[in-house]
Amino acid sequence: MLDKNQRFISRMTRDTYALILAGGKGSRLHELTEWRAKPSVYFGGKFRIIDFPLSNCLNSGIKKIGVATQYKAHSLIQHLVRGWSHLNVNMGEFVDVLPASQRTSEAWYKGTADAIFQNIDIIRSVAPKYVLVLSGDHIYKMDYGEMLAYHVESGADMTVSCIEVPIEEAAGAYGVMTVDEDWRIRKFDEKPPHPTPLPSDPTQTLASMGNYVFNTEFLFDQLVKDANNDSSEHDFGKNIIPSLIESCKVYAFPFRDQDSGKRAYWRDVGTLDAFWEANMELISVVPELNLYDDRWPIMTYQVQQPPAKFVLEDGDRVGMATSSMVSGGCVISGARIRGSLLFSEVTVSDYSQVEDSVILPSVNIGKRCHIRKAIIDRGVDIPDGTQIGIDKAADEARGFRVTSKGVTLVTAGMLGQQLKCSI
Repeated sequence: MLDKNQRFISRMTRDTYALILAGGKGSRLHELTEWRAKPSVYFGGKFRIIDFPLSNCLNSGIKKIGVATQYKAHSLIQHLVRGWSHLNVNMGEFVDVLPASQRTSEAWYKGTADAIFQNIDIIRSVAPKYVLVLSGDHIYKMDYGEMLAYHVESGADMTVSCIEVPIEEAAGAYGVMTVDEDWRIRKFDEKPPHPTPLPSDPTQTLASMGNYVFNTEFLFDQLVKDANNDSSEHDFGKNIIPSLIESCKVYAFPFRDQDSGKRAYWRDVGTLDAFWEANMELISVVPELNLYDDRWPIMTYQVQQPPAKFVLEDGDRVGMATSSMVSGGCVISGARIRGSLLFSEVTVSDYSQVEDSVILPSVNIGKRCHIRKAIIDRGVDIPDGTQIGIDKAADEARGFRVTSKGVTLVTAGMLGQQLKCSI
């Protein structure tokens, strides 16, 4: 039998509409987002980034969901249609795709606030009591029901989810807030060069996760005001939040681990180095992000594949993988994989070595290749004898992108190959 608190939260989640902002370009991922939006980028061996906020919604009991798309959205929309169309519409459950379609003017989405303003009529037709606005760009597991309960109990007009972040990481990258002892936001700076440190820890600052809860009618009123303000950039961080702090109740919700009370797992994989590091974390013995947790499953769409196959054992010609994650449909034939993450349908041929690398789906790695600390984009065909991540100067001379931390990105275009239809 549910206790009163569970019933209290379940009533709120049933009366909540979640809108995921998934139109981001992800320019700091460079060629990895040349043909796909950031929320459509692959992660964790079988998922895409968008699967994490979507799974959080369903696991939290929120099943009225809209996904606002804009930048190069084909692969994202394809993924949503194929993988997230299973909800029961007759029970009021859905994942709707909301592409930028000039609903209120001749302009495309001009900012995060405008993306919601242009869909006010759609949200109003659902008639929710609360609107949960989510970023589609981050990797984390979060029970949004707790944030909704916090929002209602505090009497807030708007609640902003936040997390402690090192100051050097937050500088110029995140919205940063200053709160009082009751967690009411007293100051909000959008991507400041010198973030305000926490009083309890001068090395940390309080960063916005890009997730907000609003009372629906309050949100509509603010969006209309913002839309009529010609000087606004129509962005939550730059315009909406700063304009509300003095006159309205805007609270911060600290995202903490339910068991330890400490900072919860949350990753912004917005750079190539961060993307590589977050994937590499998953192959550790006990990763901070548990993808094997059946209490909070991360759902996705994937083609049905046979199990991964490791073949040949003849001297140095051995098919094997250690300290790695290898997805379905992969064939490791007389090759060695170490400390790497392979997505589906990857083939690695005789005498090749793959170390400390992230290999996206449908990659073919030829014979006697050596790949180290690399990201190989979907559908790339690596010719026999290719070395990647061994000689930085040689990689750069071939047109590969090498990051400041030594991660090498290789895409089909860099090798003069045609882009595969499915991205």
